Amino acid sequence: MQDIAEQLQAWHAAGRAFAVATVVGVSGSAPRDPGAALAVDADGEAVGSVSGGCVEGAVYELCQAAIESGEPVLERFGYSDEDAFAVGLTCGGVLDVFVQPVVPGADTGLDTGIAHIAAGTPVALVRVIAGPGGLVGATLAVTADGVTGALSVGPSTVGALERAIVAEARAMLDAGRTGRIVLGLDGRPCDEHEQGTVTCFVESYVPAPRMLVFGAIDFAAAVVRIGRFLGYHVTVCDARPVFATARRFPEADEVVVDWPHRYLDSQLGRIDGRTVLCVLTHDAKFDIPLLERALRLPVGYVGAMGSRRTHRDRLTKLREAGLTGAELARLRSPIGLDLGARTPEETAVSVAAEIIAHRRGGSCLPLSAGDGPIHHDVSPAAEGDRETAAAQSRPSRTHAA
Repeated sequence: MQDIAEQLQAWHAAGRAFAVATVVGVSGSAPRDPGAALAVDADGEAVGSVSGGCVEGAVYELCQAAIESGEPVLERFGYSDEDAFAVGLTCGGVLDVFVQPVVPGADTGLDTGIAHIAAGTPVALVRVIAGPGGLVGATLAVTADGVTGALSVGPSTVGALERAIVAEARAMLDAGRTGRIVLGLDGRPCDEHEQGTVTCFVESYVPAPRMLVFGAIDFAAAVVRIGRFLGYHVTVCDARPVFATARRFPEADEVVVDWPHRYLDSQLGRIDGRTVLCVLTHDAKFDIPLLERALRLPVGYVGAMGSRRTHRDRLTKLREAGLTGAELARLRSPIGLDLGARTPEETAVSVAAEIIAHRRGGSCLPLSAGDGPIHHDVSPAAEGDRETAAAQSRPSRTHAA
């Protein structure tokens, strides 16, 4: 929803009713991740996407129906060999989509959540997507220190349920995670297949992950561009003011003149497990103090440019500085995957590919070289084969193709 938040806020400010369709679950080779959204207003204007084209038409119609009825709906789209021309995912995946009508001013949780998302304020938007009928569609906007909205109906245990939902959502917000939580009406964690449960979809909206590029060289400019393309907030840092200029790196969010290790020390409160560090200087006086600190921090990725000889020399100096084998094993050096890259742009692609593979658990092999899962950051059970996906894609409200 973050990608279309500006348009949603504009519709909301104008008092226009609309519906938001959100991917709340995927399995198999589904085209979009949970959180992908398509919105349709009362005039039929559409923004966003939930499937890259596979089921957009059907979801568009669901949004129009939700605006008219005022009722939310959870729909499942899957694949069926019996009817190859029906609406569905020809890639063999299964996609769960929650469609929620929005009337500005009618739901304080949703109103506040949309405003926070549009403003860039960290917030976890919680929506009940399955459970007792009176709770489905209820929305909470959870921030680090507040909650807007309420579970308006339900049994006497609804207070305990709401407190448990808020606690879970706040933990997911801290981690920047989006996904489902399943709780009993008394707030206890449950299995999704148990009776008498409430399923919530939690979307965490946090600042963009950070990419820190150390070394204001020509390769850095290409890495900055691809980092921005991948959605990172990119900072270039170099101690040499003649090289570290906004004119040389117009696409960087920040250009900082400082010693790399000193700048990293100043950023400890702004880095987390999503942060990636690309050390491109291959100059020991800059690299060693920086890497000595970086490899001891809970960041997501640390890569360093240089030849294999430079890498061996670095490892020797870092061992002398007291780093352990486990800490040194976190260093990706020479940086990037072996794509045969020569130009700065090709090198940036190899660096980006390694960052993605490291984050998602990819094998770095050509997809054509195997027949295993395409998406590595889902469970094997969720992948399944096409027949299993088809069997799972036929609950009471299902489109198949």
